[in-house]
Amino acid sequence: MAVTANRNSWLPLRALSGWTTKDLNGDLAAGVTLAAIAIPEQMATARLGGFAPEIGFFAFVAGSLAFALLGANRHLSVGADSTITPLFAGGLALIATAGSPHYVALAGMLALMVGFLVALSGLLRLGWIADLLSVPVTTGFLAGISVHIIVSQMPSMLGLPAESGETLRRIGEIAANIHLTNPWSLAIGLGVFLIVFIAEHISARIPAALIGMVLATLAVMLFDLKSHGVEVLGALPNGLPQPAMPLVGFKDMQALVPLALLIAIVVMVQTAATCRSFVPQDGSQPDVDRDFIGVGAGSILSGLFGAFAVNSSPPRTAIVAHSGGRSQVSGLIAAAIVLALGAFGGGLLANVPQAALAGVLMFVAQHLLRWKVFASVYRQAPVEFALILVTMAAIVALPIETGVAIGIGLSLLHGIWSFTRAQVIELAQVPGTSVWWPSTDHNPGKRLSGVLVAAFQAPLSFVNADHFKRGLLNLIDARSEDVKLVVLEASNIVEIDYTAAQALTEAILHCRDHGAVFAIARMESLRAQAALQRFGIADLVGPQRIFHSVDAAIKSLDPGKRQPKEQDEMP
Repeated sequence: MAVTANRNSWLPLRALSGWTTKDLNGDLAAGVTLAAIAIPEQMATARLGGFAPEIGFFAFVAGSLAFALLGANRHLSVGADSTITPLFAGGLALIATAGSPHYVALAGMLALMVGFLVALSGLLRLGWIADLLSVPVTTGFLAGISVHIIVSQMPSMLGLPAESGETLRRIGEIAANIHLTNPWSLAIGLGVFLIVFIAEHISARIPAALIGMVLATLAVMLFDLKSHGVEVLGALPNGLPQPAMPLVGFKDMQALVPLALLIAIVVMVQTAATCRSFVPQDGSQPDVDRDFIGVGAGSILSGLFGAFAVNSSPPRTAIVAHSGGRSQVSGLIAAAIVLALGAFGGGLLANVPQAALAGVLMFVAQHLLRWKVFASVYRQAPVEFALILVTMAAIVALPIETGVAIGIGLSLLHGIWSFTRAQVIELAQVPGTSVWWPSTDHNPGKRLSGVLVAAFQAPLSFVNADHFKRGLLNLIDARSEDVKLVVLEASNIVEIDYTAAQALTEAILHCRDHGAVFAIARMESLRAQAALQRFGIADLVGPQRIFHSVDAAIKSLDPGKRQPKEQDEMP
């Protein structure tokens, strides 16, 4: 038996294409391993968001089922995720009380909105949105989320009353109550954390979180730790959720729009990074847009079943890949196990200590701190290291959705700033060749008398148009009496917008006013070529003055048809 689907089609079950019964053993082993990892993780993440633990099970089932149906990646695991949970929990807490029916309804509607935005981005092939966050900003974002998780879980880890409110205030209250720490809760939380931490360094396939949770539960039962103040989950309700549309007012929906946009961007960034990290074994390219559809559908289904927005998980995806998973059948097997536990096994979780789940989330939090990236950026790009610190501080000190918005804004501003730093440079001829290259102290190159070859090393847009024009005019004016031919080497100009086209036109007219001929060489970008036609620049320059190479332009347009003896060395 084999499941077939055209890779290039939009039909469902892409992630099961080519599956045969021979793949069952690998998917079964990976599915059981994934379920063992997901059970404690999904419970802990649900609690992090202010939900009953079993809601995390339903989010995982919805994400796994929808992605298997509509996604493309054969290993990607979708479910409750600790990266986005603090985001929506912080945002929803400003509108409703955590755990209240209104809060749950808002979370469901938010899941529908996030799912719609992510799936629509896939349908419209907007995978480039995933590149809005630079690595430093993403690192700072994850570090800030890590601090939120740690602060939120410290009360459970220490056996203290739960805190709410702003992160800095919660840190102060925890510090003030530190003397009330329950040593049993602390021992359980640290024990589970150490079990998971050590096991990860042995093998990622060890279900250490489940092992730690089972051992902690046995300790509670054997030593009657409830009588020593250790808080437990209590019996969870058995049963399956009933699909329903979340009931929220129009004003609430309006209030959720900014939060939905932020979370959708984070989901797309993480999904794109994950699916690109686990490429198809047949050597084909990952289909990020199709995976957006699968993950978005997971949030929609999750919202309809009373849960919350879901996301792809890099650690769980790695577990599937390294455990021999062959397709999304492994995710469906894991979902079936988790669903059975949620439907019939609530009583088995009655004595799970809260501190054990806090220990699991503490491990997740430290995993979000990318120390190697911190060190690398600090050594190699100090300015971008400041982006890490500012983004992290904003997410910790401000409302979390505000901090994320600032991080995205900083990432975009940094990208724009990089464009504005592009310089117009003069190129020199490499002796004995037809190659024109930036001049350096070690390789000054040759310059032809009367000829200026200039290059701009970025797309031309409104953010750098004036900088480009002034740079080019300065080069021309510096040799105004000598220059008879100006050649713009345009291999790096991949786009020209309206503002940039006006700047380029002014530069061409300036050349003519100084008696110089203007030519363009090596404009390889089809979009830039189309812009030349659209803005009338091709007609202004003249088709006969647009060349495939600098050498061809000079041979054709050299005013005096000079010989190589007229070359002089570039200073």
